[in-house]
This record gives sequence, C-alpha cells and structure tokens, in this order.
Amino acid sequence: MEKPRKKPSRQQVFTLLVQVGRKDGDGLPEGATGGALMVYASGVDEAEAVRETVAILKQADLAPLDVTGYGTHEERQAQGHEIGDDEQELMQRALDENSVVVAQMTPFFNGEESSEDDVAH
Repeated sequence: MEKPRKKPSRQQVFTLLVQVGRKDGDGLPEGATGGALMVYASGVDEAEAVRETVAILKQADLAPLDVTGYGTHEERQAQGHEIGDDEQELMQRALDENSVVVAQMTPFFNGEESSEDDVAH
C-alpha cells in the first residue's frame, strides 16, 4: 500500500504589529508604560494568525491591546516593502515551526520608544 500523499500546507506567515499594555510579570522594563512587538505568525488566514498570537502572548503574561496586520510576504512585497534576509529567515522559521516568532520588542516610556531586538518566543 502506498502512503497517502501529504496535503500541501495551507499555512502562510503574516506580519503583525501587536501593542501591549502592562501586566504583572510581563517582562517589560521597569517604568515602561507598554510596548509593541513585531511578530511573524503562521496561519491559514490572518484571523487565525492573530488569534494564535494573542493566545500565546497572553500565556506569556503579556496584555495584548491591539493587533495590526501587514499581510503575507507576497502582499508586503506587492506594497513595496523591503524585506531583508534576517526578516525572511524569521518568517521561514514561523512557517517551518507553525509558530509565532517575536522579531522585535519595543517598550514604551511615556510616549518614547527604545528597542530590544531578536526576542523569540
């Protein structure tokens, strides 16, 4: 008997910007009023990617407030976004692992921003 062929994955990777508020144990620096996370999340559609991202961030004791979707790799390229090799590697990792990859965390301090790069969850 032949093994049934594996269905091609319908998973895609979406670029999301998630704004978070403060919560005990959130790991944000002291004095931060919240933050933003650049995330690459896999899903069959953007709604699923957002749901999975919010669920995982809540498990990590973060308080997601708002999610902005920037689309898939192809959609971003069509909009003229430049996507570097590092970013493509993180997107591929999210797809390969069917996961959510936090590429960058930026804490907010009374309206000011600072950056912590390459924080992965």
